[in-house]
Amino acid sequence: MNQEGTLQERVEYWFEQGKAAMGVRKAETTFFELRGGLESGELRAAEPDDSELGWHVNPWVKRGILLGFRLGSLKQMGSNHGLSFVDKSTFPARHFIESDGVRIVPGGSSVRSGAFLCKGVVVMPPAYINVGAYVAECTMVDSHALVGSCAQIGKRVHLSAAAQIGGVLEPVNASPVIIEDDVLVGGNTGVYEGTIVRKGAVLAAGTVLTRGTPVYDLVRGEVYKATAERPLVIPEGAVVVPGSRAVNKGKGQEWGLSVAAPVIVKYRDEKTELSLVLEDLLR
Repeated sequence: MNQEGTLQERVEYWFEQGKAAMGVRKAETTFFELRGGLESGELRAAEPDDSELGWHVNPWVKRGILLGFRLGSLKQMGSNHGLSFVDKSTFPARHFIESDGVRIVPGGSSVRSGAFLCKGVVVMPPAYINVGAYVAECTMVDSHALVGSCAQIGKRVHLSAAAQIGGVLEPVNASPVIIEDDVLVGGNTGVYEGTIVRKGAVLAAGTVLTRGTPVYDLVRGEVYKATAERPLVIPEGAVVVPGSRAVNKGKGQEWGLSVAAPVIVKYRDEKTELSLVLEDLLR
């Protein structure tokens, strides 16, 4: 470990110091440099690569975020006459100016420091974007939507009202939820536990995707599941809707029960594209 080397080396060093890093100026300087890199988009908790999965995790970046929690103390922030909250002093809410090119519509949204929002992003109230999240250009985060810690959101994505994009900060080696470019996430949809949604996919309202959720592809005749080494991956252009499958044994069969089973009913075509024209009119 090295407290004077690269940012990664310094993060790893101070993270290993545990509580001994608290109150140490060099440790705080290291964390603030990492936080600034996250906010500028120069650093990411996960980023695309040429691997079979297409992404790799940067565990040291996650350790740096955890270091910030360790170094911070509870502090009252905001205004006594307006929005007031208590959080770690190392993670205040972000403030934006016109040159950032981000629309934060009034009404109670919050973006935590350490999150990146590219120019052209629109945040409708109330919404929340957590530390380590990356939101690319021209994406809309609609009302009551959540972008969890370290989640990666691509370009021209629409996170519809009440969409929940889960975060994965720990364990540090785990892949966060990744939503690639041009994905439409319907209202009341939940994507959790490191799921990857490939480019151009459509998740219909109410769809829930987790590591334990098998997804049935009616078009290709396949079933997609997560494994110990690989997260659930939704194919490019897939249109996923909520579905169910019968319980075929025990009391479940006797009582005629079924369990949730998302279904791929088609892949995007011209008709699907026409239904998305409204997105451009809203920007």
